[in-house]
Amino acid sequence: MLAILKREIASYFTSPIGYVFIAVCILTSGLFFFIFTLSQGVTDLSPVFQFMFFVLMIFVPVLTMRLMSDEKRQKTDQLLLTSPVGLTGLVIGKFLSAFAVFLLGVLAMPVYGIVLSFFTKISWPSLWGNFTGIVLLGSVYISLGLLISALTENQMIAAVGSMFLNLVIFLFDALAAFIPFKLLSDVLKNISVYERYLGFTIGLFTLSSILFFASVIAVFIFLTVRVLERRRWA
Repeated sequence: MLAILKREIASYFTSPIGYVFIAVCILTSGLFFFIFTLSQGVTDLSPVFQFMFFVLMIFVPVLTMRLMSDEKRQKTDQLLLTSPVGLTGLVIGKFLSAFAVFLLGVLAMPVYGIVLSFFTKISWPSLWGNFTGIVLLGSVYISLGLLISALTENQMIAAVGSMFLNLVIFLFDALAAFIPFKLLSDVLKNISVYERYLGFTIGLFTLSSILFFASVIAVFIFLTVRVLERRRWA
């Protein structure tokens, strides 16, 4: 797993993908920080994080689109699948490589709060709640993107498919309001990623929300392993 992790992280920075993703995250979060915090003369960073929710919905698939699809396109997937590394270790290694680059991109956001704290009082629970929420959300996007990448050899299809499904996940809460069947409506509300994310934005750390995100990530990783396992024996 460690070898896969090192290999994938290196590949992000031998191509423009890693640099572009980090630059986009820093530039957009910096712009939102100026618009919604500095120019308004407020200390609440929640709008910065909430708008980054939508930016990451679009740009995290750029990180994940090549993770598995590129292996299939270059015909190196069979070599990888028959290597001594277990499939679970392979998938987790690829997941962690994308997560590491993602983390580098979003680390600037809590720095804005730390800088503000030198000049005024800020709400630390809200700041770290927002940051925790965005990290967990990004992890869900990465695990979903990894699954979609394993299903196709076309990077563009993997990227667009991940963006679409990220949007579908976001809309669960809105869709629930239009469904006349209460049971189905309640199910959609309970699996709403955005609803769980909002709890973190007000500094509400709940074990159920953390376990929810961890479970979603685990399910997508499990499904990716199953896809690769099927391909190994195909």
